[in-house]
Amino acid sequence: MAFGSTPDWFHISDDEDIVWESRPHPVAMGSTLPVGVALALAGFLVIGWSGADGVGLLTIIGVLVTVTGTVLAFARYLVWTNTRYVITSAELYTKRGIVSRDVTQFRLERVQNISLRQSGLGRLLGYGDLTVYTAGSGDPELVFERVPKPDRASSRLSDQLETVTTDGSAV
Repeated sequence: MAFGSTPDWFHISDDEDIVWESRPHPVAMGSTLPVGVALALAGFLVIGWSGADGVGLLTIIGVLVTVTGTVLAFARYLVWTNTRYVITSAELYTKRGIVSRDVTQFRLERVQNISLRQSGLGRLLGYGDLTVYTAGSGDPELVFERVPKPDRASSRLSDQLETVTTDGSAV
């Protein structure tokens, strides 16, 4: 199954396919995004309210609040859009980072167990955490945090693990 163009932060072989790709659920942006938007709107209201008086202290405060809110919202959005999770027919990847990059990758042959965790709110909103454990380690090695439709990601990963186990190689 092809998912458009291959991201520039990883390279797959000709016989390897992307079987699942996602970013975290929008809920992962947390309260920072709505708080930033609310601050920006409040700043606009202060600017509008004080606009008739010329450039005064209230106008400057309004501009500062608007800029602060816009920067907060935009920064959180950038973090969200620059977090990616990928399952290929041979490997798992996570990528985080805007200016610098943190890419973690594991070959499917190393995966020992996976677990899916959803809170009540996560079930209601359709997100959860998919945790990967590798051979020789009791600690989680890789977590796809707040994944949308985590049952689908878990199913695709389980299918790939079964293929690797059955074939003895990633196809």
